[in-house]
Amino acid sequence: MIHTHRLELFACRASRNFACNVIDNLNESYRPDDGPIHLGDLQVTQFKDGEFQPCYAESVRGATVFIIQSTFPPADNLMELLLSIDAAKRASADKVIAVIPYFGWARQDRKDRPRVAIGAKLAANLLTAAGADRIMTCDLHADQIQGFFDIPVDHVYASKVFIPCIRSLKLNEIAIAAPDMGGAKRANSYAKSLGGDKQDCGVIICHKTRERANVVSEIKAIGDVEGKNIFIVDDMIDTAGTLCKAAEVLREKGAASVRCCATHGILSDCAVDRIHDSVLEEVYITDTIPHPELEGDSKIRIVSMAPVFASIINKVYNYEPISTDFVY
Repeated sequence: MIHTHRLELFACRASRNFACNVIDNLNESYRPDDGPIHLGDLQVTQFKDGEFQPCYAESVRGATVFIIQSTFPPADNLMELLLSIDAAKRASADKVIAVIPYFGWARQDRKDRPRVAIGAKLAANLLTAAGADRIMTCDLHADQIQGFFDIPVDHVYASKVFIPCIRSLKLNEIAIAAPDMGGAKRANSYAKSLGGDKQDCGVIICHKTRERANVVSEIKAIGDVEGKNIFIVDDMIDTAGTLCKAAEVLREKGAASVRCCATHGILSDCAVDRIHDSVLEEVYITDTIPHPELEGDSKIRIVSMAPVFASIINKVYNYEPISTDFVY
């Protein structure tokens, strides 16, 4: 297809490895007529006081620019993306599309107590103000965050890679568990996709009460647990406290095994040690947040979302429908 605007793909510092994998998938599966795609040269000057300045070392005039960056803490990652978007717009890019595999600040999607910010809405406003024409992201903490943007949002689901992964294990008596009430919709969608194959796939809901943020006091499992090979599905693992406690409760109620599929492996505090010391058989996360130290880990497996993002980028660039890429 002859396209009016050339495709240029750049990455900020926190997501360069992920971007390289996306480039490899684009060149392998979607070779453009005008030759292979390369990762553009986006240089970042670091000042002594911590300030930094992104600069494009090649022309982006008239191009459709995709900038890949996950915005996990610290806030520098979000700021670097904002500056890169602004720089591309000021360099006369035709369109700037922010590819955000992990959209940080998404847990602040509402006022859950007095006098707090709605961080997800603020981040959306900042991205729009910087000049982004479109957003691509994966497994938002709440689907309604898409409505915080006044520009198009392509919301990708990790179920595209997790469901084939679950099927490849060829386990019997599979059940899907939500670690809290908010994950019930996600668990039900996984169960429908898996149950449509050969077996009936049950849904288990874990009801938790918290003492304070990141501290769970009690978890109760609702559903048929006895003898089931259970997969806990979630959008993220932060400290892994909820996950490990839920797995323990499920095993105590008679589950044959407990595994987890969580899109974003934040893995803060002692999360990795907690997972290794838990009753979980395996934990599957994606590469939306880089964890090179976990390559070859005995329990935590990393599944790449790069092929999914490569497909979406190719289709958006060529104005093709993307509905077939959505499983969840």
